[in-house]
Amino acid sequence: MCGIAGELSFTNAVEVNHVATMLDKLAPRGPDGQGLYSQGACCLGHRRLKIIDLSEHGAQPMVDAELGLTLVFNGCIYNYRALRAELTEMGYRFFSHSDSEVILKAYAQWGRRCVEKFNGMFAFAIYERDTGRLFITRDRLGIKPLYYLNNGHSLIFASSLPALLRHPAADTEIDPQALNHYLCFRAIVGDKTLFKQIHKLEAAHWMLVRPDGQVDHQSYWHLSPGSSLETDTEETWSQQLEQKLYESAKRRLEADVPVGVLLSGGLDSSLIVGLLHELGQKEIHTFSIGFDDVEDELGNEFKYSDLIAEHYQTRHQKITVSHSELITHLPDCVMAMSEPMVSHDVIGFYLLSKTVSQHVKVVQSGQGADEVFGGYHWYPPMVDATTENEAQTYQDAYFSWQYSEYQQLVAEPLLDGDHAGDYVRDYFAQCPAELAIDKTLMLDTQVMLIDDPVKRVDNMTMAFGLEARVPFLDHELVELANRIPFELKLTEGGKYLLKQVARRIIPHQVIDRPKGYFPVPGLRNMQGPYLALAKEVFSRPEARARGIFNMDYIDAMLASPEQQLTRFGSRLWQVTLLELWLQLHLDKDT
Repeated sequence: MCGIAGELSFTNAVEVNHVATMLDKLAPRGPDGQGLYSQGACCLGHRRLKIIDLSEHGAQPMVDAELGLTLVFNGCIYNYRALRAELTEMGYRFFSHSDSEVILKAYAQWGRRCVEKFNGMFAFAIYERDTGRLFITRDRLGIKPLYYLNNGHSLIFASSLPALLRHPAADTEIDPQALNHYLCFRAIVGDKTLFKQIHKLEAAHWMLVRPDGQVDHQSYWHLSPGSSLETDTEETWSQQLEQKLYESAKRRLEADVPVGVLLSGGLDSSLIVGLLHELGQKEIHTFSIGFDDVEDELGNEFKYSDLIAEHYQTRHQKITVSHSELITHLPDCVMAMSEPMVSHDVIGFYLLSKTVSQHVKVVQSGQGADEVFGGYHWYPPMVDATTENEAQTYQDAYFSWQYSEYQQLVAEPLLDGDHAGDYVRDYFAQCPAELAIDKTLMLDTQVMLIDDPVKRVDNMTMAFGLEARVPFLDHELVELANRIPFELKLTEGGKYLLKQVARRIIPHQVIDRPKGYFPVPGLRNMQGPYLALAKEVFSRPEARARGIFNMDYIDAMLASPEQQLTRFGSRLWQVTLLELWLQLHLDKDT
């Protein structure tokens, strides 16, 4: 797990210091080392977090002079040992014990199709010395991020958007489409970022950039919907699911350092602990976080995380955060965000990661189970949706703002269409699944999951050089889950089949409990110091001059924060976070 950056110029030699500047911003992602490679039109940079092959043989940029290839890589290839054995039989010689070198040899052998061989999370770039081409790719479920800018003169990339903004070629003109996505979806999806000229390489895609600037761009993986011809029984599905869960958890133990678990006390993280215990892991490091209560609302779920920690005799640590500490660290948390991240649990992950990184370098986390196995409240309404109303039903259940409200919120120059609505309508129209609920589950798994919770976990853990692995997003497990009939997911309040498997592994108390969310009640309610922060953010001249919002609408929100609560949290926090993110990342005087 690391941070990568680079540039391929189409016209002249690269300014190495431009890549070095981006690399400086990525330092928290890789505190164990750094390196730069430069050859004429190409410069690659790397910040290293040592997880596999702790020796200098695993350092990057990794140059294979014999093959004429240079690599910078962020992530982990869990099946690298098997691939190494296969490549060794083909005659390849290895100078390290790292998964990074396996990528180089795999690319030499299979070219761009090497990505189809990898089970893991990855974003990497390979420069071909003899052709001058640059190959860039990202894992199937977008667990590892990659941002890029192609201005016609060069292709520039980095592991984070703030790092890319350090490059002098970065343009920060707001993209109206991305703004609409953020305010409706609470995330910016697809290849968009807040800025018109900067993009994300989409999950399960690769790009081949030629020295003259010509770009080939292609998807290499997609989910296929289940078939009405599937006749497996519940028990058969259950057995297949249990096997894939064990395989996934075991793969994510691949490391030359200890692996811990972020234990919320919910079903998903508790099941990971149970799986690892059954796989023979003892004295597992587990970590939980909680906040101050607000009135009669609990700010922690220690009752359940304690139960799991005691049951499995883990080496457990509880972190309790006061409101004063939370708001003190909030600006640093926002600085760690590659893009504005609305969910209230983001500050929890930030503060949890800060402590966890002092004890372990790798953790497993339960993100993705709700999308993959049908655990959210907006899924049941989709069961009865028809082709005629499915897109609108999804919008009604999921959007923060419908377009009529959005038109009142956003300033006129940035109003150029219902892009979020169009995205959903297009997705539902083109999705190969037959039923609205199956289309919804595929949309959330392939799009919303990648650009919200997955990104959140990566950013907050990597802010402290902590590698997070997500067993529920093993692509083989996701492929299986996508074929399971929706009834076996949504029954009895959601995640039915996952719960049935879990009953054979972990205590039932954490399975039959009410569904919980990472509780940060103070931030959700936007009262006291949080409301004061919002007022301060929008009182600054930068906020008024930026011209994103109708400020009369913002003032009305500030005057009645209690009216901005939805099932997803506070819409006031959503707009505050956007403006705060822009101030911290763009405004030099903030």
